[in-house]
Amino acid sequence: MGKMLKPMLPTLAFETPQGDEWRYEIKFDGFRALLTWDQEIELTSRNGKPLLPLFPELSEFLAANMEKFQPYLPLTFDAELVYLENPYKSNFGTIQIRGRMRSQGKIKAEANRNPCRLMVFDLLRIEGKSIASESYKDRRTKLQSLFSEIGLPLSPNHQNPDLVQLVPSETDLKGLWENVVIYDGEGIIAKQYNSKWEEGKRTEAWIKTKNWKYVSCFVTAYEKSNGYFYISVYKDSKIHQIGLVIFGFKPEEKNALHQIIKQNKSDENDQFIYVEPGICLDVKYLEIYEDQLREPHFHQFRFDLSPDSCTYEKFVFQQKNLPPDIGITHPDKPIWEEPPIQKVDYIHYLREISPYMLPFLEDRLLTVIRYPHGMLGEAFYQKNVPDYAPDFVETSKSEGIEYIVCNNMKTLLWLGNQIAIEFHIPFQTINSKGPDEIVFDLDPPSRDHFHLAIKAALYIKEVLDELKLISFIKTSGNKGLQVYIPLPDNTYSYDDTKLFTSFIANYLVSKDPKSFTIERLKKNRGDRLYVDYIQHAEGKTIVSPYSARGKSHAGVATPLFWEEVNDKLNIEDFHLGSIIQRVKKLGCPFRTYFTAKEDQNFKPVLKVLKAKKS
Repeated sequence: MGKMLKPMLPTLAFETPQGDEWRYEIKFDGFRALLTWDQEIELTSRNGKPLLPLFPELSEFLAANMEKFQPYLPLTFDAELVYLENPYKSNFGTIQIRGRMRSQGKIKAEANRNPCRLMVFDLLRIEGKSIASESYKDRRTKLQSLFSEIGLPLSPNHQNPDLVQLVPSETDLKGLWENVVIYDGEGIIAKQYNSKWEEGKRTEAWIKTKNWKYVSCFVTAYEKSNGYFYISVYKDSKIHQIGLVIFGFKPEEKNALHQIIKQNKSDENDQFIYVEPGICLDVKYLEIYEDQLREPHFHQFRFDLSPDSCTYEKFVFQQKNLPPDIGITHPDKPIWEEPPIQKVDYIHYLREISPYMLPFLEDRLLTVIRYPHGMLGEAFYQKNVPDYAPDFVETSKSEGIEYIVCNNMKTLLWLGNQIAIEFHIPFQTINSKGPDEIVFDLDPPSRDHFHLAIKAALYIKEVLDELKLISFIKTSGNKGLQVYIPLPDNTYSYDDTKLFTSFIANYLVSKDPKSFTIERLKKNRGDRLYVDYIQHAEGKTIVSPYSARGKSHAGVATPLFWEEVNDKLNIEDFHLGSIIQRVKKLGCPFRTYFTAKEDQNFKPVLKVLKAKKS
């Protein structure tokens, strides 16, 4: 296959170029990769290292789609290999860990659980013909139609099982930038519409701008051998180092800082000059990785600040840029006492979990429970959209109520600022007739009887497996479990699903009448788990996956893997403080939820139940 191509590289700027001759792409943070597909498939990093052995999920995906690609071979894509977190952001930490793995077994397990994706933004060769010297405009046109013809996603989608996706080329800089900021993406690349692809060149035809975060901090040391300044903030009144900075200074600024440190030094050795906290700066950076700032750049001196005001709390709060029309009022308002969670922590949670939660809220009439005074005050249900809701909040009318429909991150964060804690949704979208899913709510009489919910879930799973039905499970966030069976849209009625839910409920009661009951009256249930199959009906709602609950331990309705459902399962483990780490480490157990709808084989089951009934 001839010599290794070296990629064309963008130039960093602090302003994005504007005008008709520019197009804009999301910049994803991962491994730059060239895919060359002749007889063999090769995926190489910018240093020429082969990537496919480390990312077997891509080999499998490409091999499985061999026939679709065949007419266009040989071809070469320019792309970024990423772990896609949401449509505008990839997770740098996750791909770094993958890149360092060497054990085949571990690589395989991780590829299945958290597959990485190839985000393609350029086409350099098609049907064996090099088109690198054609204009960006023409290459993109060919790339777009290639993706359309093969039927691959035309925009990034972390829910879509296709592992090769297109990075769109956009004209609306303002809209794209706002999304990159809301979704906490790395930045964008502006590309000149008539430029050609130049190998190995750092070029002015591609300009990258980054979504910087800012931190106010103080200098604690200067390293003599390399000129780095060590920067810190106060955490619990101790000095907490957050990184080193050398870039972004003008020569005279760097010189001035060096002089101030020398004149005010508290200590010095061969390697360092130390200084007491006193000199404050603003530093911009991309994100935090392994507890240090990534790509820190000096922004400005802050002579107006005292070191006491450079705190870790402020640093954490400043980490997330928000667009100007989503203000957070009273960020430090306490919401839960134990664990201690403030409003700002809750909004960070919503933002981080949004890629996994928003797909379940999309196009559904939303009922929220708001706690304007935190868990200590009164809560209230809100169905009608308040008249002060901003324009970006979508709504839909049903039975005289104008419901909020939470279709975007801005609405989710706005609701977070309103201290909407619980998100309850119906079993169908505003576009569907009849249910899009069946959900069993397994609610034990108390937390002490949680083992009954586990028992019921496992019995149900046995039956579902026997019937070859695909199922998912989550905690209720309070004291029970909920079993989901996704269904294809607009296919079944609530009468159909009721046949099934009552069949399962009666099966449980006949299997273990001491543990389960379908008795409506609480006083007649005793210590048995009530199997509420009547709750699965039109107009009824269930708590959304990843919604918090307004209860003492800040519980979250958390999707689980079926293998976690055993006697060791403890509902107290699933709370606001633990979910983000959990999803980053394990992936989301509901990842394949929407693709399972079409594969769900419910028809034959229903046929048997209808025959029984008649």
